[in-house]
Amino acid sequence: MRFMLIVNPFSGKKQGLEILKKIQPLIIRSDIEIDVIKTCYSGHAENIAREFDITKYNGLLMIGGDGTFHEVINGLLNRGDHQKIPIGIIPAGSGNSFMNDLDIADPIKAVEPIILNKTRLIDVMSLQMGDETRYGINLIGWGMVTDVGLTAENIRWIGPIRYTLAALFQILFKKSRKAILKIQNKAIDTKFMFIIGCNSIHIGKGMKMAPKARIDDGLIDVVVVDDEISRFRLLRVLPKLYKGTHIFEPEVKYFQSDSFSIETNQNDVLNIDGEIIGKTPIKVEVIPKVIEIFATR
Repeated sequence: MRFMLIVNPFSGKKQGLEILKKIQPLIIRSDIEIDVIKTCYSGHAENIAREFDITKYNGLLMIGGDGTFHEVINGLLNRGDHQKIPIGIIPAGSGNSFMNDLDIADPIKAVEPIILNKTRLIDVMSLQMGDETRYGINLIGWGMVTDVGLTAENIRWIGPIRYTLAALFQILFKKSRKAILKIQNKAIDTKFMFIIGCNSIHIGKGMKMAPKARIDDGLIDVVVVDDEISRFRLLRVLPKLYKGTHIFEPEVKYFQSDSFSIETNQNDVLNIDGEIIGKTPIKVEVIPKVIEIFATR
């Protein structure tokens, strides 16, 4: 077998190249050839996945985090030849949210299904923002979720704990926004703290935002927190995110749907797979089992 391997040396704590040194001998010993390309700029992994000669390879591997996986998915689904190939995810990010759902948060463990050639199909979210279409694999967030992402990005040097610190900061400066959420044939026109659509259980570093989510069930799990929640209640609810028990709180609403949309009075920025990209209005639809990944669960 022969694989293309994309390495993001800047992902997370910049451990991509160190992880490559650890996993490369395991792959080579399994009679697998790999061609390594290191990313040099934001969007490079997306360009590689969109343009490389897919006919020469049995799979596309990546060393990086959720952002790198986001780029690879968008590149693969925007290929001019419409061809696809199994993707192997080797985590090197700071959050690795999606990888937690697959139980491959450890790079060595992530290599096992690649060597065994074990794959499964997963859903992807199609994100329509005006004339632009992108694809998400983990989350699409609006409101406080985006504010947390922006704050966390500014303190990236702190490491994974930055997600919790950023959430605490945003709770202190609590801000709500008005939007129209359309879901399950309903239009909810009110003020929200945040709206987040999830394809997987985890976001950030170990937060179980959508505990009922499955990456292959054809549904998006949408978690909504209304404007009436107080700072004190937010502080009480935040720790429950790590167990997934926040969904039982009265201020939290939980939906499962194959689509939803968010409309706002202005073009608010969005958090897509941990990256601050795109703007409202946005329409989100699930594409069931469209991507094949190497995984044992």
